[in-house]
Amino acid sequence: MKKLIMPFLLMLVLVLSACGAEEKKDSSSEKKEDDKPQTITYESENGPVEVPANPERVIVLSSFAGNVMALDVPIVGVDSWSKMNPRFEKLQDVEEVTDENLEKIIELNPDLIIGLSNIKNVEKLKEIAPTVTFTYGKLDYLEQHLEIGKVLNKEKEAQEWIDNFKADSKAAGEEIKAKIGADATVSVIENFDKELYVFGDNWARGTEILYQEMGLNMPEKVKEAALEPGYYAISPEVLSEYAGDYVVFSKNAEGDTSFQQTQTYKNIPAVKNNRVFEVNAKEFYFNDPLTLEYQLEFFKKSFLEQ
Repeated sequence: MKKLIMPFLLMLVLVLSACGAEEKKDSSSEKKEDDKPQTITYESENGPVEVPANPERVIVLSSFAGNVMALDVPIVGVDSWSKMNPRFEKLQDVEEVTDENLEKIIELNPDLIIGLSNIKNVEKLKEIAPTVTFTYGKLDYLEQHLEIGKVLNKEKEAQEWIDNFKADSKAAGEEIKAKIGADATVSVIENFDKELYVFGDNWARGTEILYQEMGLNMPEKVKEAALEPGYYAISPEVLSEYAGDYVVFSKNAEGDTSFQQTQTYKNIPAVKNNRVFEVNAKEFYFNDPLTLEYQLEFFKKSFLEQ
């Protein structure tokens, strides 16, 4: 009988020990989960800012909504320019806010606010939630996305997107140059109200992709006028002097487009050769990942499938 009881008792002890170890392990895992930091410190251009490690109610007051959405972080308030982008469908039910409407911002109970350095009421916004601002143009467009990634505690995801995007853009650029010729020039123009603009290589509208990543050529006249300031206003009468062999037209339908009906415009070689690619300006304003991916696909289709 004793021979039967002893193995049974030994087995019982082993089972209880295993359960205890498992319970201890679960408890240890639970503690480790609880020990995760609730905040991180982001080294902003204005000094360290303590921000949530897992932000869930972000307000974007300028420019960076696409960066935040690309990293799958929830937005509860956004600027009017982002709100009117037809491609930002996720913002349809998000509140439109400004840097002056502090009451609405308080009601939205943000845990993080992001904007440009020229927004108003920064000190008051800091009292509502951790606030991080960036000076436009201080960082290039890819560095900017990486910094947004750091703010949101998603630096790894941001870097992965950057690496993939650069590779895709370079490959597309090689294809395009092989088709249109290494010496072909490309202009980017936009109409706004009654003005017409040409752009350098870092003012959104796809300029970063065309000139920086793909290495396509900018017409000399555009380079002289727009490369350093980023953009340059011209009259429709002199557009032919700034038009490249190919023209990307970021078009505001509600702006003045009457110049397109003039003989001066119709006689531009890019127009005569059907090498003007029109796109909705509201979809082309920014240089965030969502917009950049759309711009890249637009360029592939326009240059390679015409």
